[in-house]
Amino acid sequence: MDKQELAAFLRSRRERISPAEVGLPRGPRRRTPGLRREEVAQLAFISTEYYTRLEQARGPRPSREVLGGIARALRLSDAERGHLHHLAGAPPGPPPGPSREVRQSLLDLLRRLPQAAAFVTSATFEVLAWNDLAAALMEDFSALPPRDRNLVRRVFLTPRPEGSRLYGVSDVDAFALRSAQRLRAVAARYPDSPAVTGLVAELLAGSEEFRRLWESHDVSAEPTLTKTFQHPVVGPVTVNCDALDITDRDQQVVIYTATPGSPSEEALRLLAVIGTQRMDQQVVFPA
Repeated sequence: MDKQELAAFLRSRRERISPAEVGLPRGPRRRTPGLRREEVAQLAFISTEYYTRLEQARGPRPSREVLGGIARALRLSDAERGHLHHLAGAPPGPPPGPSREVRQSLLDLLRRLPQAAAFVTSATFEVLAWNDLAAALMEDFSALPPRDRNLVRRVFLTPRPEGSRLYGVSDVDAFALRSAQRLRAVAARYPDSPAVTGLVAELLAGSEEFRRLWESHDVSAEPTLTKTFQHPVVGPVTVNCDALDITDRDQQVVIYTATPGSPSEEALRLLAVIGTQRMDQQVVFPA
């Protein structure tokens, strides 16, 4: 534990946060920038005396629970949270579960791709954000509760007429295989996440196909470069598939584009018009 560096780091993070940022009144006679020590202690659910001793380099090694409370109170980033744990001599454990928070820059990217169907998925295949064309090509995700925006739950557990499973995509069997293999790797990364363990248990209980794929213990698969959607309005739409890994959030940005000059490009242009007319928002967060 580096008490001096920990104390300096805590002071620097405390002084950069205004009371308004954490819902506290500024009040009179505030002579120092940022929060007071007692305010940080209150937000972290620890005693003011204990937090003061940490900032004065006199405190004992804090537990992971205390560090977690301080990190939340000081609104630390993932990198800062890890640094705090290392300074305290208690390296952070594995993350509690896959992130569902999408960076604003990625939301802006989705809006700037009007000729591509683009969306962001979590490590567990939940669709977290999307643009108009993705909703027009696949479905209006804003009309679904977050639970039903999960692609792996949809492919294994949602009954559909023959030929329309998972939006009628041509690679549905390959997607089922890839998703099972990725989920096994995700389960190893987040062994204590109720969201991950609950999803796997639900799939094992509800799908013989998933049980068979899961029991293979495979954790990798070849990516799909193209796929064809059987759309009920515009017919078949063949797209090129690109997936960009967002490693710090364990997310993917999936982008579908049609070959320039192809009938599928014309179909996407038509869907862009249809989709815009029937949706209220371009990018939607789950509730």
